[in-house]
This record gives sequence, structure tokens and C-alpha cells, in this order.
Amino acid sequence: MTMTEPVASAALPSRRTLPAEEQHATELAFLAAHDDGPRPPGWALTPRAVVTFVCGSGGETLELPGSRQAKSRDGGDGGTAPPARLAIAPKFVGERSLVERCVVTLAGERGLLLVGEPGTAKSMLSELLAAAVCGTSALTVQGTAGTTEDAFRYGWNYALLLAQGPSRQALVDSPVLAAMRAGRVVRIEEITRCLPEVQDALVSILSDRRLSVPELAGTPDALTAATPGFTVIATANLRDRGVSEMSAALKRRFNFETVVPIADPVAEAALVRGQATAVVRRAGAAFGVDDAVLDALVTVFRDLRSGRSAEGWDVERPGTVMSTAEAVQVAASLGVAAAYLPGGDVLDLVPGHLLGVVRKDDPADHARLLGYWDGPVRRRAEDGSTMWRRLWDLRENLR
Repeated sequence: MTMTEPVASAALPSRRTLPAEEQHATELAFLAAHDDGPRPPGWALTPRAVVTFVCGSGGETLELPGSRQAKSRDGGDGGTAPPARLAIAPKFVGERSLVERCVVTLAGERGLLLVGEPGTAKSMLSELLAAAVCGTSALTVQGTAGTTEDAFRYGWNYALLLAQGPSRQALVDSPVLAAMRAGRVVRIEEITRCLPEVQDALVSILSDRRLSVPELAGTPDALTAATPGFTVIATANLRDRGVSEMSAALKRRFNFETVVPIADPVAEAALVRGQATAVVRRAGAAFGVDDAVLDALVTVFRDLRSGRSAEGWDVERPGTVMSTAEAVQVAASLGVAAAYLPGGDVLDLVPGHLLGVVRKDDPADHARLLGYWDGPVRRRAEDGSTMWRRLWDLRENLR
């Protein structure tokens, strides 16, 4: 629980967060060479390789077949050659069967809708799937209350429109239309934040797989048919305010998959540490928070999220989600404080950060957090745990 010094500037990574296709370019190139099985039209990898990319190779080091190893060593067609052997790291913590169902949905060119509580890595999963299937996750629409139909269909360059009238040159493709032309995956984040009439612009696109431009009637560009490989991955939160219900017609055009919180506490703690370490390094520091502090933090989040402690004691759930993503942000804040505000114990900061999390939605959640302290935290302290005794002593920091 001691504070650490900032890392040397020479060790700092790029501050830019890379998209999945750039961050994992070596793995994608390796898997493309490793598995030459049948691929759906337009896919960069086989469905089996997509699952391996997302879920990892289970610790196994994969090896290219002999002829492809030779091509790898001599540089192949002149591009950057993949390594001859590689272990694929897991990127999504969840059930492999869920990922397999998602891949099957995309292979059948059905729309895929990932639903779940906020902070369950739906967006990350959609990005990984898009990067593996078509090589880019950049074709994205961020749903908001202000999103218009142009984001799903097309817009106009009004300077060219006034000068030339309606023409292909004046047409501005939406990410959806660009994906249709190229046979790629388009991602629609938080689709239920869009107004229902905007959402329904997708109904005909998903059912007919074509998009008409009435303004260009009589020209070859009046109708765009989707190139094989085109599909849609959308995400939606189950417990959030300010969302719009999807129409029954649009729901029928998606396969729904529910992404649930991480079931394994050890896996969740490892993910929180890994993600928080990356955040702190981007802030120019080394992550110096003890595993015991992180384990306690993750335990608090899991207990409050589920309404039951690891020991089976009832816990009053707060109105806020207490998601893994929020645990990562708290852990990252502790790491930054450890690096740049040395001289104290990061455990002292935990109650204040937890207050910031639970007070987001309902002021009454403050009392629920105090109740958690008076229940499981106190009982663990009485059982002799040094960590929980220290947290119990910090109860006054919650007032």
C-alpha cells in the first residue's frame, strides 16, 4: 500500500488509444495465416479464428503450418510477416459460447444486438468482433438523442449540392452506407438512445439489404445493394435513463445476446488491474496499488452489484450499477494518486471514491453504502481481517 514514483518519460507509451485492429495487428495477421478454413464472403478471418481472437487460445502457443512458416520467415508478399508461433491473449472476459453465438449471427449476416447492464464491455466486444471480421472497427455511429436519420442513411455536401444538384459527388455516405458498399461491419453504439423514428431507418436496410437514394432516381447510384459481408452490431443498455424503446419490427431484425457481469471474482480482479494499469501508464506513471487493495475494491463492487456478499450476507443494492468499468476507473484513480500524490495510504482514498460512484443516481445510495459498511465490512473486520479492519476504521470518511 505504499506510494510509487512516476515512471521515466522514456518508458511512456503513446497517449493515443489504438483501435483493436491496430492494437492487435500481429495477432490478426497471424490468425489469418494460421487458419485457412472456409470464410464467409468478405471476412478477413474464419469464424473459428474470430472466436480465438476474442477469447484467446487458452494459453496454447499456436504454430503456423510448415509452408506458411516459410512464407512468414521470408516476408511473404513483402508486407509485415506474422510470427511463426504465437499465443493469442484473451481480450473479453465472458462465456466462450456467447462469443460463438455472436460470430454465428454475423456469419449469417443477421444484425447482432448486444444488451446488458452498463459497464459490461458490450462496446469492447463489438469493436473486437468488427476488427476480426472485416479488419476495421472505425465504421461507427454513436447513438444519442440528437442522432438524425442521416447517420444511418446519407447526407449531402451542400456546397456541391447547390452547385451541381443531386449527384454521387455531392452525396455523403453514412457509416452504414459506407459499410454496405464495402461489405464491412458497422457498429451502432447505444442504439436505444436514438429516437424511435431514427432507429427505424434501419428496418429496411436490415431486411432488404439495400438503400435507395430517391434524389438520384434514374442514375446507377439511386440504389445501393449491400456487398456480401455487410452486417450490423448494435449495443444497448438494459438499466439506464434517457433511452427509447425499440419497435417490434426492428427487434425482429436483430439477434439479441445479453452480456452479463463477470462471474469469476479472480478474473474480474485481474481485468481491473490490467485495465487500470493501462490507464495509469497513459497518465505517465507506473501502477503501484497492492493486490490486496484491489481485491477489496472488487469485492465491494461485486457485493453491492449483486445484493449479496461473498459470504452470503444480504446487502442492500444501490440504484447505481456498480459496474466493472467503474471499478476500473476507481482503481485507476488510486493508481494515479499513488504516483503523483505520494506520502499516504491509497486505502484511505477508497471510501471517497466509492461515495462518488454511488451518489451518481440516487442520494439515498449514500445510506446504502453506510449500511454495507455497518454490515459486511464490520463483520469481516471482527473476523480478524487486517484489510477490512482498516476499511472499517475509515467509516467516518463516508460522512
